[in-house]
Amino acid sequence: MKLYGYRRENGEIGIRNYILVIPASVCASEVAGRIANHVKGAVAIPNQHGCCQIGPDLELTTEILINLGKNPNIAAVLVVGLGCEGVPAKEVAEKIRETGKRAECIIIQENKGTLNTEALGTKIVREMAAEASKMQKEEIDLSEITIAIECGGSDTTSGLASNPAVGYVSDKVVDLGGTSIFSETTEFIGAEHILAKRAVSQEVGDKILKIVSDCEKKANTMGVDMRGGQPTPGNIQGGLTTIEEKSLGCIYKGGTRIIQDVLAYSEMPKGKGLYIMDTPGQDIESITGMVAGGAQLVLFTTGRGTPTGCPIAPVIKVTGNPETFVNMKDNIDINAGTIIEGHETIQDVGEKIFEEMLEVINGKYTKAESLNHREFGIYKLISTF
Repeated sequence: MKLYGYRRENGEIGIRNYILVIPASVCASEVAGRIANHVKGAVAIPNQHGCCQIGPDLELTTEILINLGKNPNIAAVLVVGLGCEGVPAKEVAEKIRETGKRAECIIIQENKGTLNTEALGTKIVREMAAEASKMQKEEIDLSEITIAIECGGSDTTSGLASNPAVGYVSDKVVDLGGTSIFSETTEFIGAEHILAKRAVSQEVGDKILKIVSDCEKKANTMGVDMRGGQPTPGNIQGGLTTIEEKSLGCIYKGGTRIIQDVLAYSEMPKGKGLYIMDTPGQDIESITGMVAGGAQLVLFTTGRGTPTGCPIAPVIKVTGNPETFVNMKDNIDINAGTIIEGHETIQDVGEKIFEEMLEVINGKYTKAESLNHREFGIYKLISTF
């Protein structure tokens, strides 16, 4: 199947052509949302941070907003600031413009309030959408695609069916010259030594062991044992009994290829191949990090079922539980439960997911997209003051 996408000014490929409205802080989120609602093809992210953050937390929020604007699925960006938040709204727009795409900034306090800002922002975004609508797709190669891999609401079928099937797709993407990112550091606990053996070097292997150790140490400083909250109540109801059991199933979604490096939350890969990103176990925050890292598409496995989408990247939902597929058919794209039932092999379902992915790259809506599921969240490192 031939693939087509939007070639951006810096050479990167978008599989969607959104105008992104970024609120620099929670104080501008309502106005940003109203602006996006006026214009077809525009989306806003409901940023709940950006005000009264300090140090690395503020730096991380700023970096994520910039990197989301740089994601190749975005044609142009409008940053909306209140004017007194910690995130430097004008700097966010300037950094996004480094990609060559159009990025503007408007400030509520400088535009005599929300009504004037909404009107001005709507005019700017309408112009951006008109320009974006003239962009023509061109033939692309799979090597220009980065996929993000996530799991959530896991049960016993996840590690047996959906995760291995998605791992098969990850391997295939890497073998064809593309890039794959998988994450959720909390769900490496008990299996980190297995991942470390797959690292391209001792240095990368040590990084894998360190992010897991640091995750547990951070929890311990707050008097919390990570292993006491994992598996989650939903995982336990789904038949998972220990963190090791959960982790051994979770890491299957990353396939079997060599791990090139460990990325910080929202960091962009510096090459092709398979990468780990250091993220929390929360599905939505984890997806945000990988999409900020440049992923154009998400493969999401779930045993118990979830409707989760993303504002700027299509999310393909895969379940290994045949009952979940029937129960949440409106939300789940691929039934990997046929593996559990003995009707298909992991490779059979992997090929189905791969073909679905190619169709989504070419413009087919996922079920999450069709239902306008645009869940969004940014990981917080420290508390506000």
